[in-house]
Amino acid sequence: MERQGNGQPEDQEKTTSHASVQTAFEEASETANGQSGSQEREGNQAELEGQDGPARQNEATGDVARAEHDEPADQDTPDELTLVRAQLAAQEALAREHYDLLLRERAELENFKRRMQREKSESLRFASEPLLRDILPVIDNLERAVAHAKGNEGSQALVEGVALVLRSLLDTIGRHGVSRVKAKGEAFDPSRHEAVAQVENTALAPNTVLDEHQSGYQLHDRLLRPAMVSVSKAGPQARQEGEEESES
Repeated sequence: MERQGNGQPEDQEKTTSHASVQTAFEEASETANGQSGSQEREGNQAELEGQDGPARQNEATGDVARAEHDEPADQDTPDELTLVRAQLAAQEALAREHYDLLLRERAELENFKRRMQREKSESLRFASEPLLRDILPVIDNLERAVAHAKGNEGSQALVEGVALVLRSLLDTIGRHGVSRVKAKGEAFDPSRHEAVAQVENTALAPNTVLDEHQSGYQLHDRLLRPAMVSVSKAGPQARQEGEEESES
């Protein structure tokens, strides 16, 4: 009975020791599996890093190559610079041409304005010219009437009245810029005188106005009507002497 009682504790000790060994074996297996899994993960990571390394290096090399390739694109080539300079010179020449054209057009416009102002002032200044031309024959008739009636003593009062009207009319047109053309005793001037006869006269120089048949008038500096005059000429003896002098 004692062996049997003593045998049970021995069996329990064997069972306990067997369980302890099994537990230790399982823990060792788990530890080994954990280390192997960690090593496997580290190996996989290292392998991935090994694969990514060349790829990253190639990518960095490609970026540098692209940067070197793209860098000249920002800079103009000599041909492009020459083309741009030529275009700029052409545009500058065109701008100068347009500026010169603008100056010429402006000068022509100023000249046109001055010409129009001058023509306008002249039109206003000589606006009464047609009317004055029509009045001149009336003045001529009044002068003839006065000259013809001076010899008649019975019509002296009428002559004075007509002479007064004539003088008033001459004063009126004088205020509008009309003046008589000087003729008698003056040298003959074709621009103001119209010769209707030549008379030999040794007392006066040739081409001197001897007599005035019709008065001439001018409006400001414009001739309305030339004076009709007789002009002196040299006698036969004077003409012969002049021809001899010219031949010698």
